[in-house]
Amino acid sequence: MSQWKQILMRVASNADDRFDKLKYRLRQRLGNLGPVMILPYRGFGNANEIYLKGRVLKDKGIVAAGDNDTVWQNLLSTYKRFASVEIPGVRVEATFAGVTQEVITDVEGYFEVRFRPQEPLPPTRAWHTIELRLLDEIYEGQGDIRASGTILTPNAGSQFGIISDVDDTILQTNATSLMKAAKLTFLNNSRTRLAFEGVAAFYRALQSGPDSSLFNPLFFVSSSSWNLYDLLVDFCIVQGIPKGPFLLRDLGIDREQFIKSTHHNHKFDKIKLILNTCEGLPFILIGDSGQHDPEIYLQVIQEFPGRILAVYIRDVSQDIRDSSVQKIILQAKQLGVEMLLVPDTVVAAKHAASKGYIDPEILPDIRAEKVEDQQAPSDLEQIIGTDSEQKTE
Repeated sequence: MSQWKQILMRVASNADDRFDKLKYRLRQRLGNLGPVMILPYRGFGNANEIYLKGRVLKDKGIVAAGDNDTVWQNLLSTYKRFASVEIPGVRVEATFAGVTQEVITDVEGYFEVRFRPQEPLPPTRAWHTIELRLLDEIYEGQGDIRASGTILTPNAGSQFGIISDVDDTILQTNATSLMKAAKLTFLNNSRTRLAFEGVAAFYRALQSGPDSSLFNPLFFVSSSSWNLYDLLVDFCIVQGIPKGPFLLRDLGIDREQFIKSTHHNHKFDKIKLILNTCEGLPFILIGDSGQHDPEIYLQVIQEFPGRILAVYIRDVSQDIRDSSVQKIILQAKQLGVEMLLVPDTVVAAKHAASKGYIDPEILPDIRAEKVEDQQAPSDLEQIIGTDSEQKTE
């Protein structure tokens, strides 16, 4: 990076931080900060250390999505998510297993807590709870503001882990098309956005393992903004996709680049963090061919030899991209890892069953769930256009 570009990045980052602080002080002076909420994101860890990220925000009253929400209701909810009001420089108290620590939110309202358990975690328990409490008074009469966060740890019943992409892997987004991706983000909600057929049953099968009695931890890594966290969690609940931590991206301006991390670097770094945290546990990686998942997963295979059992890449791209993916598949094979470019969930599930990753008796359930969800487009969607170019199952 040139010296001038570095200078511009620092200036932009400093200006962004100052603008955030100015907005906060103005709202504070006008008495427009309440109500406030603590939003914990699902965390993860191991027997030695656990980690949780969260944010303190003005509570804008985003209500749970409904089946009959209008386009305008969805637009309003999306606007509220992205026009978040962060609460910087306030103290949050975190308590886990009788141990308490204080952390302070950064300029964008984020905080992170890390605990080293003094006692062994229950060997058969996957999810653990962290209690959070806001220590500072932000507006008059705010009362006691608390929240409970959850932490996922592999346990004695974990045979392998699963790391999944989100966009165009479990959720139809058309991420390679800016207009289509924007349409799906802004005009739909967690109940009207479409999952790829069979995904929920396949992920449940992977989580429970070959004899349907295990608990294999599932992680979601995406370049989507943290502002969409609640929508993605609700989407998985509605679709019956198993619970897991989401590792999303902060889209703010960094001192080194306009976006704090690139798509490639963000996903690779988060996957690396998961593998280092779940030390010794092998993983299955699931993504799509639309962006850079094959390239990222090949880099993971190279850096973590022997840790990747298989890679499933959903084919959502055009033929010219498929030829590039096939070259990456050959490189992965030379490293001893099967990377499959699959047209649908059933093909991936059949391979997983043949390798002993899932119970073969679950295959009929996955096939049965693979029913295309035909939904009439809304009036605004018809104006923008429908999705006809993307490969589907």
